[in-house]
Amino acid sequence: MANNSMPPPGTGDIFPDEAATWLSLENTARRIFNLYGYGEIRTPIFEFTEVFQRGLGNETEVVQKEMYTFEDRGGRSLTLRPEGTAGVMRSLSGTDAMNGVEHRVFYIGPMFRGERPSAGRRRQFHQIGVENVGRVAPALDAESIAMLCHFLNEIGAGGFKLLLNTRGIPADRKPAEDALREHFAPRVDSMCEDCRNRLERNVWRILDCKCPECQSHIAAAPDAASLFAAPSREYFDQVCQILTDWNIDFTVDPRLVRGLDYYVHTVFELTHTGLGGQNAIAGGGRYELNLPGMNRPVCGVGYAAGMERLLMVRDAMNVPKVEPPHPDLYLVSLGGKALEKNRKLADELRHNGISVALEAEEKSMKSQMRSADRLKSRYVFILGESELESGEAVLKKMDDGSQQTIAIDSLKDMIVR
Repeated sequence: MANNSMPPPGTGDIFPDEAATWLSLENTARRIFNLYGYGEIRTPIFEFTEVFQRGLGNETEVVQKEMYTFEDRGGRSLTLRPEGTAGVMRSLSGTDAMNGVEHRVFYIGPMFRGERPSAGRRRQFHQIGVENVGRVAPALDAESIAMLCHFLNEIGAGGFKLLLNTRGIPADRKPAEDALREHFAPRVDSMCEDCRNRLERNVWRILDCKCPECQSHIAAAPDAASLFAAPSREYFDQVCQILTDWNIDFTVDPRLVRGLDYYVHTVFELTHTGLGGQNAIAGGGRYELNLPGMNRPVCGVGYAAGMERLLMVRDAMNVPKVEPPHPDLYLVSLGGKALEKNRKLADELRHNGISVALEAEEKSMKSQMRSADRLKSRYVFILGESELESGEAVLKKMDDGSQQTIAIDSLKDMIVR
């Protein structure tokens, strides 16, 4: 029988002492992305299944094996979002982005994939993602990569390695696919079962395989980009040149294809030694999505970073966790009349922007002081019957133990924030 205190496999609870670091990560993303002119977009957690089938490609691992799909009461097929891009593109497809007008958006939220849970890889995971939609230009690809690097450095996840490659455009694919099949066909019997299936279904996915028995064959594969037409190679060269001009280090990896079929031109991935074997922390590229009901694709460039993995890298880099918020003030009540007065004080102080904690019922002073210490309250205000009569009470600063007697009515002016 399941332990009812445990969440389902591949999911996790985020408690207040952890949530402060998560919130810091999210707010840093908002601040950095705003510097580049990006605004936040929030799309539904589930979409019509066809959005992902058409957008990601029916032959991708995500669509084939990992989606959480269900029917609603009307018999419509819906899917919990396995990634953020398709839903954002579905949303923006109804705007002037379809006419080449640039839109800059970012998203933060949970995604869902039916994978085998492992370190940094959950069935419910969280992503921070960015999409630049509507225009195609090498400079936009380079800026997207630069923004991601800026964000990672800002959160203390520096020391990453940036890998780049090009997928060309759809018209480039046939010669490259033929060369890859010619290379892998005589070797496929010694490769994993997935790669044997990929040979005819989607040969590019072989380059993304992580199985040990396939690695030597992948390493010896021809460089697909060398077979692309000149405009595609020139596009990629411009991206690389801009990054070089900005002093952003990168490595061109001809085996990097990313796991989704919608990519064209630039693809990139950032890895970090702080994660061990599963070392990717973020990735993305330029894409074209063919969504339901559209007569032409939506184009854009973007990336996503897994928040769980970013937090793991921060831990590996010994970046201090963010402290959760603590009360500015704890009101100690000695007796029923003091408790009644403190309840009124608490309401007034909270409406003046001061965070206040106090016991709901009468407790001993020792018990209340323990609570103030446990909550790491910055100040304690001790109120009893004699203080009510005199109109003055003790305000104690908890970090150094210093205290002073103040007028009760001046309390809100004495809390130094």
